[in-house]
Amino acid sequence: MIAMALTPSSMIPLGTPAPDFVLPEPLSGETRRLQALRGGRATVVMFICNHCPYVKHVQGELVRLARDYRVHGVGFVAISSNDATRYPEDAPPRMAAVAREQGYPFPYLYDEDQTVARAYGATCTPDFFVFDAALACVYRGRLDAATPGNGLPVTGADLRAALDAVLSDRPPAAEQWPSLGCSIKFREPA
Repeated sequence: MIAMALTPSSMIPLGTPAPDFVLPEPLSGETRRLQALRGGRATVVMFICNHCPYVKHVQGELVRLARDYRVHGVGFVAISSNDATRYPEDAPPRMAAVAREQGYPFPYLYDEDQTVARAYGATCTPDFFVFDAALACVYRGRLDAATPGNGLPVTGADLRAALDAVLSDRPPAAEQWPSLGCSIKFREPA
């Protein structure tokens, strides 16, 4: 078992509206807005970063999941909110490199002032939020039960089940488990 400090996601209330955002995408140099990235059926907002072992553990599944569901009208966006001054591996140039290396089929945006992470109540990486067509939260929590070192396969089962429910016009399961990962590296107060 890998020894790492675990931070659980905060599990915002279901029904919470998706906070809008306008953020830069280091890979393309473009500025992206939630309204332009949302899917017609559902939208997945993921808080990730480059250096977190929990994110590295699931990167391949994030790519597979987005490729599997984008064709069904699901929009995907990843956001890094880590303090790149203290964690230079999470700086925009490295974000662009990781997005290219991993073949991310979704925008990977930089939340430099960390206001988007705070608006979403994101606390860890990875942290997942699913919003319905009206941008109301219907799922928040983990990708699946796999974590580095626990021996479980990375399948995306929990997030896939939530998306399948939304695409079938059903609510996702009421029992939802928090994501576990590294804490988002918020800046120290001035």
